[in-house]
Amino acid sequence: MNTAQEASRLSFFQAAWVVARRDFKAILFSRAFFFFLLGPLFPVIVGALAGGIGGQVQREAVSNTIAVVMSEEDNAAMLEARSSAQESIGGFPKIVALGAGEEPLDARSLLAATDYAVVVSGTPEAPVLTGTEAQMKRLDGPVTLLAAVAAGNAPSNYPKVTKNALATTAAAAKSDRIRTAQAGQLLLFLLMMLLAGMVLSNLVEEKANKVIEVLAAAIPMDSVFFGKLFAMLGVSFVGIAVWAGFGGIIGALAGEALPELPEPALGWPLFILLGVAYFSMGYLLLGSLFLTIGGMATTVREVQTLSMPVTMAQLLVFFLAAFAMTNPGSPLELFAAIFPLSSPFAMLARAAQSGELWPHLLALAWQALCVAIFIKAGATLFRRRVMKSGKGGRGKKGRLAPPSLTNRDNVASVQSLASEAH
Repeated sequence: MNTAQEASRLSFFQAAWVVARRDFKAILFSRAFFFFLLGPLFPVIVGALAGGIGGQVQREAVSNTIAVVMSEEDNAAMLEARSSAQESIGGFPKIVALGAGEEPLDARSLLAATDYAVVVSGTPEAPVLTGTEAQMKRLDGPVTLLAAVAAGNAPSNYPKVTKNALATTAAAAKSDRIRTAQAGQLLLFLLMMLLAGMVLSNLVEEKANKVIEVLAAAIPMDSVFFGKLFAMLGVSFVGIAVWAGFGGIIGALAGEALPELPEPALGWPLFILLGVAYFSMGYLLLGSLFLTIGGMATTVREVQTLSMPVTMAQLLVFFLAAFAMTNPGSPLELFAAIFPLSSPFAMLARAAQSGELWPHLLALAWQALCVAIFIKAGATLFRRRVMKSGKGGRGKKGRLAPPSLTNRDNVASVQSLASEAH
């Protein structure tokens, strides 16, 4: 019994697993993949450092200034307390004394018209802190200490600070969640376009080496496509894990310099989980198209020519999903959620804006069905248009012809696959 007959006994998923394991190991332990991982890190590091420096400058110049709106005597006491604390401890925010005129200033109006971080009103014995939750949490300690020093009670007695948080309306919360949806869509699009291209180069290389012909003669082409796609998906997750690790380090070093995204409607844990699921489905959908293009092309130039329309179409799909999320429930948003290539983007945006879970289960099932259809169509097209050997290219039972004698150097690949599977 020859090797091709032994390999043909494998079930669909066994054959796909063998191909996936082979491709995963070959790519993961290659030098090219190592340099591929390093490529996106340099602009990210430079951008993070530039953003951190810019954020630090902005905090020092604008957001680190406290406006004190008290009587003339209390303003002077707060300024003197800040001067003393700065000399002995250091690191205290700047203070601007206001409100010494006949009419007292309104703290909310002052924050709406100026760039002060918070406004301190009342008296040193009973200070009132007005600002956003984030700014009040950051400056509560310094304000409490300065008020105690100004009242002459430090360090034995500290006043209780009354916090007057600015209210957030429902419209503002919806606008904030749109920012989270936009960030999720953009990250999903960048990762897919950056990582899906590996599928093209992998298949073109194996076509040039005649390895794909040997695989197709020994294993059903559907299993080859299925295994290759999931191998590349596994490699992509390794790359994302490495980049996420570096991103976590940069985030820890940058601290408050990084912008904070509002919490999505489904919460961060479920939103991240859905993001992983939608990336997987989007990658498999786009990868199946790229795999079909790579199978049809014979040179790298043909790959670039054939993949350009798909890349441009994917960009239009991204814009469609980005525009549709501004009007949830509209016919355009429903179309973006149903169309396979835009569905991952549209549904991830819905996860940030809506708390319903059942539409995501339905969307993931629909996307999985589309992945199976795309893989089947791509494998069928590859068999009929590319894998032709001899006069008919097929035997009486419709199977592909065995590899030619010119491919003997590559039969070892099939032998190793069969030995690993059995």
